[in-house]
Amino acid sequence: QLQLKESGGGLVQAGGSLRLSCAASGRTFSSFAMGWFRQAPGKDREFVAAILWNGYSTYYADAVKGRFTISRDNAKNTVYVQMNSLTPEDTAVYYCAAVKLNGGTWDNALGAWGQGTLVTVSS
Repeated sequence: QLQLKESGGGLVQAGGSLRLSCAASGRTFSSFAMGWFRQAPGKDREFVAAILWNGYSTYYADAVKGRFTISRDNAKNTVYVQMNSLTPEDTAVYYCAAVKLNGGTWDNALGAWGQGTLVTVSS
């Protein structure tokens, strides 16, 4: 089982950038595809981005494609998401998780969620 801790959130103006980090504990981190999800106030949690275990393939929600970049460092047991050109619509709590592809949808592979990190984008 992985334990995950997200960090790097904060308040940023529209057009700005943030980089979120997710530190994982557990020796099996490198065997998992990892992903980021977000939940805006009053909305369901949604998929943001995913990266395969070796970092060679990445996947993005249409809403963030071209603005967000997911990456990982297996030596550090950490997955990142670089978020550029942020808009108020990106305001949400961001979560990382081990992920799996389920019928064309990326889902949390292990079921548990971390505490998340809040990103607030002001207009």
